[in-house]
Formats: sequence, C-alpha cells, structure tokens
Amino acid sequence: MVKYGMEFDVNNSISLLSHIHSESADFLQKKLSQNGFTNFASSHGNILFQLSRAESLKMNELSKIINRDKSTTTVLVRKLEKEGFVKISSSKEDGRIKIVSLTEQGKKYNQTTKEISKELLERFYCGFSDEEKKQFLNLLVRISGNFSEE
Repeated sequence: MVKYGMEFDVNNSISLLSHIHSESADFLQKKLSQNGFTNFASSHGNILFQLSRAESLKMNELSKIINRDKSTTTVLVRKLEKEGFVKISSSKEDGRIKIVSLTEQGKKYNQTTKEISKELLERFYCGFSDEEKKQFLNLLVRISGNFSEE
C-alpha cells in the first residue's frame, strides 16, 4: 500500500500512527477555529476535558491526571484563566492549595469539542464494523501496555 509518498508495512507503523495523529490534530484545530476557539494546544483541551469530568480539581491532582509537572500545569491553567475558560480559587481548608474549575465559557468549549469529537470519530472509523473497532481498540491497548511495563 502506498499513500502519502510512503509505503506502509509493519516496520513503519509508528510513522503511520504519527501521521494519523497529525491529521486528527489538524482536523480538530480547524473545527475549533471554525467555532471561535483559536490558539488552543492539545494540553489546554485536555485540562478542560478533565475538568468536565469533575466539578473541580486541585492543581496537583490535575497535574497528575494530565501527566505534566506542577509548574507546566500552572502555566497552562493560568492561560486558560486569562482567556476565561477556568477559574482558580484557594481551598477553604488550606489557602496554599489551588482549586481549578470550569467557567461557563469552559463548559461551552467542552460541549463544542464533544460535538467535534463525534464527527472526528465518525471519520476515523468510516467503513469499520463494530467488531473491527473493538479489535482495533484491543490492539491499541496492548501496544500501550507494552510501553507501560517499563
């Protein structure tokens, strides 16, 4: 099979995965821009997504969930706060602990990305049966596990 100027075989699976990742990121960025959300890094979107799953998160909890150090998480969250997507408050129990939560604008972003994600998945799995989707997911989980064993 030849596509994108490269012959695909089992030895360049990672290149193909990288290409798919890039194409899906471009798709997402284009759709976000069309919906008025510009200048978003994937880590910003991940933070907003994680906050949609919890009412609020402590900054250190958020750091662990998104797999970033505390200083990087703080920079990312402060940008989101400046743009109006999250609010940062101090814990009532311990003022040194910062709590991050979504604003209405952050909730709107998550609703938009939910719709875009549905469209992205439809394109991603176009022509796949439900059984093929399950097989694919199982293979990805196995590959991911190969890297988790270190």
